[in-house]
Amino acid sequence: MPVSEIIRKLRGAGHKVTPQRITIIQHFLESSELLTPAALYDRVHKLDPRIGEVTVYRTLNILAEMGLICMIHTGDNAHSYISRPPEHHGHLICSDCSRVIDFTDCEVAVLEKKLSDETGFKIEDSRLDFYGHCRDCTLRTIK
Repeated sequence: MPVSEIIRKLRGAGHKVTPQRITIIQHFLESSELLTPAALYDRVHKLDPRIGEVTVYRTLNILAEMGLICMIHTGDNAHSYISRPPEHHGHLICSDCSRVIDFTDCEVAVLEKKLSDETGFKIEDSRLDFYGHCRDCTLRTIK
């Protein structure tokens, strides 16, 4: 999703769009890797010392709550963030190297409808994450 679209959605939801927040969003979207808030803070603080750690955390939380980025739960009760593809998707998360692989070939919408119809539960959001070991880490342990 382009930065301009995220900014439009933030404003539409009543959130402030400051130059610091725009810098955070731009650098987040430029990265294709899983980022912790601390790692993103290190990057953007070097570019603009006015950006505080709290601003990075708040921005990431707002973006995740709005469904604009994905929050990934990693080991030790920590979490990181990654860009969100436009379609409904799930994640394969390596417990060793924290690599994240998106997948879209799943019938989650069908399952959500079935569960909602059967239980009367109003599903607002869902996340499908599988944890294990990526091919590279699996091969390393075999050797």
